[in-house]
Amino acid sequence: MTIRPGRVPMKLVFELKEALRHDPKRIELAQALTLDESRPGMGLRGRFGLFASQQWWDHIEQGKMPRRLVSGVISRVYISGQNETVNNTIDLVTPEGVVRGEAIYVNRRADLALFQVGHRADILYALDELKHQPAPDGGVNYSRVALEVAVSLHPA
Repeated sequence: MTIRPGRVPMKLVFELKEALRHDPKRIELAQALTLDESRPGMGLRGRFGLFASQQWWDHIEQGKMPRRLVSGVISRVYISGQNETVNNTIDLVTPEGVVRGEAIYVNRRADLALFQVGHRADILYALDELKHQPAPDGGVNYSRVALEVAVSLHPA
């Protein structure tokens, strides 16, 4: 599953595969934490393979790992967290009228300028199970891993 453009022209601004090519340490650390039996409540479970392994990607492509597409119109662009110097968060208003705070992901810093109020954003997540189970609501506890992000070139 990949983000598919709708009626509004969209630009793909983030692909996890590209980001990981530039940050192999992230893969190494995530996989090590999955394999670390001395930390039973930390990291990914590994049910669908080690993070970013071929098996992991195959499970995503085959639809075995759950995915979630979050879409909406940007109502706010802002800085969250400490020591941040650029906008890194958006509020999205979903088609159902729900406001969701979402992180901004880009492969190229220049694409941050595309995140503007009134523009549409689509974020495709893989839902990878965490070791720590269950979730507070009694369901499955997932880590949302951003796979792709697209943003509209014009207001939605």
